[in-house]
Amino acid sequence: MSPRFNMDLAAVSLIALAFTGSPLAQQGTREGGAPARPVAPPLFFREPWRQTGPEHGVTGESVTNPNLELKLYDPLAREIPGYSKNPPRRSNARDWGGPACIQMAGYNQNPPPQQVGQGQPTDPPNLWTGVCMTPVAATLRDKNSFVDLTGLAKIRWVTRTSGFHVVRPVIRLADGSWLVGDYAEGAHSTNSTFFLETEFPIAPIRWLALDIMRVVTRDMWVEKPDLSKVDEVWFADLLPGSGHGWGGFVNLARIEVYGKAAKR
Repeated sequence: MSPRFNMDLAAVSLIALAFTGSPLAQQGTREGGAPARPVAPPLFFREPWRQTGPEHGVTGESVTNPNLELKLYDPLAREIPGYSKNPPRRSNARDWGGPACIQMAGYNQNPPPQQVGQGQPTDPPNLWTGVCMTPVAATLRDKNSFVDLTGLAKIRWVTRTSGFHVVRPVIRLADGSWLVGDYAEGAHSTNSTFFLETEFPIAPIRWLALDIMRVVTRDMWVEKPDLSKVDEVWFADLLPGSGHGWGGFVNLARIEVYGKAAKR
């Protein structure tokens, strides 16, 4: 072995030793040198909804979790008093008795689990956007904590869609920014009578800025938003509804958000 080869080998050994001893190399490892496994976050909140009578404009009375606040975003909310006296086509006066066009629908407060997704005639309590004449959104806000939606955070929800409508996740960050995700639930089950339970991770989602006053997207993709403190979370329906019937709407039943609580 030549002296030059010995010197090169020694240099490589020193570089390798320096790297393995660095904090960067030790990141994501546990005892024994094996990579640390990511930890799935806990359930942050769950909301199954409470049906408080025949279909009607949804209010906070339908929220069963006392730690949650329901927020409704309807660009035409100011028109509701007029609509209650002169209902638009394919709606009725009862649709316009709440603070927004979004309705509380469903007929059974606690349907058996096997009824979700099995085409049973009894729908779970759900929010319905059929009579909304513009895009709309609704969110839930924990009164005590932000939610950290980084890492393995995920959402599980029960939805139904009709026509070309899809359900998209919406979040409001701690700094007041609004984002809507490119993940979409629906369209593949056009005019389905089934409620489908699905879940999706937050990490792969790309986000567009959202004008919450009109519930429309704006600007370009928001690269690497800070999801460590999310103030509000749930859904947007970016198409106007078609009224009563199966033309176009979304139903949103139970929702579960998995993420770590973050101090407000």
